[in-house]
Amino acid sequence: MKRKTIDVKGQKLYIEYDDSFKDRPTIVFLHDSLGCVQLWRDFPIQLAKATECNILVYDRLGYGKSYPMPTSLRENNYMELEADLLNDLLETLNIKEAILFGHSDGGTIALIMASKYSEKIKAIICEAGHIFVEDITVKGVKDALVAYNTTNLAERLQKYHFDKVSMIVKAWTEIWLSDNFKSWNIEYLLKNITSPLLFIQGENDEYGTLEQVEKTISQVSGTVEKYIIPNIGHTPHKEVPGLVLETSAKFINNL
Repeated sequence: MKRKTIDVKGQKLYIEYDDSFKDRPTIVFLHDSLGCVQLWRDFPIQLAKATECNILVYDRLGYGKSYPMPTSLRENNYMELEADLLNDLLETLNIKEAILFGHSDGGTIALIMASKYSEKIKAIICEAGHIFVEDITVKGVKDALVAYNTTNLAERLQKYHFDKVSMIVKAWTEIWLSDNFKSWNIEYLLKNITSPLLFIQGENDEYGTLEQVEKTISQVSGTVEKYIIPNIGHTPHKEVPGLVLETSAKFINNL
């Protein structure tokens, strides 16, 4: 596994990259709003072994071991900009056949990436992604902000994001809780997705209803599968890793 910080269009991103499976696709892991490379734990390596695929795991700017973000201010299209940067990252590493595995914000970025740069994307696994704003999402973000201000959450996050914690929390909560963001919606992009899609969601996801899944799979142009897991919340790959690993591996191996 190569572990390094690379420059992508002026942004210094930390990556972990294993390309030891010659002529095989690369599974690219996209973390959530408070996530990073380290928080995936051994899930990427397990999926790589189960599918004989290469893997790329990276920290978005401001997260984990990547350089800090210049400001906490975000525009409504911040995830589209992340998809454009991911495209630049794939070009920098000369990755031509990617399978995207994105969780939460990462799932949304995966969908946008596949809609804009479909020729590079072999398949998408979207875990708990969002395509529009729901009341439950806003409540989930508010609850997380309360936890950040009243528990040891900040301290726990510091272990992974160091002195960048307050910046990423501010960036995430301020955009999602703003009146301006309520109208955010990427449904218009979905018809451009032609790659096979697996949408995984916990039935009790505290950040989104199953409408996110149904509206996504009904509008993409490629083949679709959904996997709704009973009694599970927003992070299936952590809550039931074995199940998610098995389902994801089967989906990839059947491509």
